[in-house]
Amino acid sequence: MAARRLRSGLGQLFATRTALGRGRRAYNTSQAFAEVLRLPSKQLTKLVFPLQELERHLVPGSRPDFHLKTFDPSLEDIAKSDGVFTATVRNRIEYLSSAVSLDHAPDLLCPEVCFIGRSNVGKSSLIKALFSLAPEVEVRVSKKPGHTKKMNFFKVGKYFTLVDMPGYGYRAPEDFVKMVETYLKERKNLMRTFLLVDSVVGIQKMDNIAIEMCEEFALPYVMVLTKIDKSSKGHLLKQVLEIQKFVDTKTQGCFPQLFPVSAVTYSGIHLLRCFIANITGNLKTNGFQVS
Repeated sequence: MAARRLRSGLGQLFATRTALGRGRRAYNTSQAFAEVLRLPSKQLTKLVFPLQELERHLVPGSRPDFHLKTFDPSLEDIAKSDGVFTATVRNRIEYLSSAVSLDHAPDLLCPEVCFIGRSNVGKSSLIKALFSLAPEVEVRVSKKPGHTKKMNFFKVGKYFTLVDMPGYGYRAPEDFVKMVETYLKERKNLMRTFLLVDSVVGIQKMDNIAIEMCEEFALPYVMVLTKIDKSSKGHLLKQVLEIQKFVDTKTQGCFPQLFPVSAVTYSGIHLLRCFIANITGNLKTNGFQVS
């Protein structure tokens, strides 16, 4: 499968017709994304826009709102965002440092995003997938839950910093609450918090605590549904519908659109990269306003 062969390469010029009928357009893209563009329409949609692919399996007559138009970039936008995540001589992507508290965190001015989630939600695996176009970046992934004990900072060129936060729940650091609360409340350049939820089991008790923390601090955050390759289509759709209803009725600061992803098949990874590039001010998708 092309998604499993993703690799960085030189930009090339391609002309493609999108699966969503947006017409033909030529633009520069990486070799990795060029492989994606060669996929048949249905496979391309499943890989790049997994939420749209799920919508096709809804019961006829049901009209749940997945907010698909809230963030609806073109393939050209997505190709450009891959460039932000591609390591080059001029765009160094690297592990910067680790910190056990905000006092020890690097003092940076560029926009910052953080990833937080329950232990074993697949956070480090997701970050590794996001950085697949920068293979020299070392993101440690462990089979044992609770591996991340510190805040790990990764610098993405001059564009932004990504922070891998310790997991909450099983084997969480003893000072987890103090560490995370202080960071979320006081980090001035934090643009968005990405809250990871295991799509297999849905929102758990510990996830609710993290959600309440984001809501209490009035933080803009996004729900990313991990491990979508682990469930049947029916089970995944059920979980997505339940989580979407929760976001629509129980939250105020959460971005309305969900981001289902798989660090194994790379489904949803390109779209998530594009969203990050937009909210950090490094790409402007038509019709999308950062709030």
